[in-house]
Amino acid sequence: MIAFGTGGWRAVIGDDFIRSNIELLAASVAELMQWEKKTDKGIIIGYDRRFLSKETMQWCGQVFAGYGITAYLVNKAAPTPLVMYYCMVHGMPYGMMVTASHNPAIYNGIKVFMEDGRDADVEVTGKLESIAAGIEKEGKSIPKMDYEEAKEKGLIQEIYPLNEYLDAVLEKLDTQAIRNARLKVAMDPMYGVSEIPLKTLLMTTRCDVESIHDTHDTLFGGKMPAPNEETLLPLQTKVMEYGFDIGIATDGDADRLGVIDDKGRYLTPNDILVLLYYYFVKYRGLHGPVVRNVATTHLLDRIAAEFGEKCYEVPVGFKYISSKMTEVDALIGGESSGGLTVRGHINGKDGIYAAMLLIEMMAVTGRKISEIYEEIEGKLGPIIMEERAFRFATEKKTEMNRLLMEEKALPDLPWDIDRVSYLDGVKVYFRNGGWVIARFSGTEPLIRVFSEMPTREAAVDVCARFETFLGL
Repeated sequence: MIAFGTGGWRAVIGDDFIRSNIELLAASVAELMQWEKKTDKGIIIGYDRRFLSKETMQWCGQVFAGYGITAYLVNKAAPTPLVMYYCMVHGMPYGMMVTASHNPAIYNGIKVFMEDGRDADVEVTGKLESIAAGIEKEGKSIPKMDYEEAKEKGLIQEIYPLNEYLDAVLEKLDTQAIRNARLKVAMDPMYGVSEIPLKTLLMTTRCDVESIHDTHDTLFGGKMPAPNEETLLPLQTKVMEYGFDIGIATDGDADRLGVIDDKGRYLTPNDILVLLYYYFVKYRGLHGPVVRNVATTHLLDRIAAEFGEKCYEVPVGFKYISSKMTEVDALIGGESSGGLTVRGHINGKDGIYAAMLLIEMMAVTGRKISEIYEEIEGKLGPIIMEERAFRFATEKKTEMNRLLMEEKALPDLPWDIDRVSYLDGVKVYFRNGGWVIARFSGTEPLIRVFSEMPTREAAVDVCARFETFLGL
């Protein structure tokens, strides 16, 4: 069964991520393209360094060739934002990326992109799920063409548009300021695909770069390729022991990033969003609203209000961020899970471009990241976030969903409630400016509880109340 979550279709390798399901999804995209009469420009497909990723891309290419649709296959492991960029710039109706992003190594998956390079929206993914179900129900045979035959006929074309993407990133940066700053950068690709593109950008702008975890390892060193506080301990050590200005890590497909600042502090995705939005409006003098999801810091709201702008809230899933950004012409949008995008670039997450913007920020301001963040907290006040995640059995999810979404029950909360939203999970807004949300993950069997409060004690307390209330 093909079912899309917040980040494409993902499944355990050998369980649901098998060749027949991969071909089924490819056939669904091909049939949608035929139905929409959008086959003339073909489709671009890329892959990351996960187990079976390259083979999956090739299997998909054979299916598209069987439907008579030209498949442009990126012939080296590449970052997701490169595929999104190519899809957008070349006006391709759809694109696909073989990746499970930051999921554990036993997972793989496929992301689908639309014509303007954004994640496929709910309408498109719904159509694909319906088409896939119809193909299975009818027992239709999926047409496929031999790989070499498809290449000979031009229905499979191998490309590597890395330079085109890198040039587009460089054009948006103050490269002279970065060259003049001669910053020292420690880099951790987390065994993923950013090793070549990010290092190329850093070296082109004359940064002094050293990297760790830069080899190809489908097991990601035994850890999740997710740049969080735990997985970035080796990068933190590298930064502190050798005096680097910044440590930058990207997840498996390089659409998200994690950062270690000059003091060795792990910067959360929330911190990175706050820094970049503040940099744009304060130091670059740019204007525009910001878009965040329901589980992302409200410090963005405070920055927006400080500079006469507006902050918009959307459900979790970058397709909602991209859509809202287009609607309101937002300057920046992002999620607490680690992805962000900026107006004028692609309509999806790009950890490589975001990393270079942080480099530019230090170069242009002549200040350390820690100093800029201290300025923000001094001006707008600190706000503390607590995040927890819990695994559960299938029957437990049904019980929790009934309690939260049907009965709309809440734990005992000793703070004045301003309002409650069911936009995505259940989110309680308190009159003291704090909030708490409980929602089911769209990519893993988890329920996540986030809270942001004026003090750490209050943030921990409200999360614990939800944990007890749900019997977790």
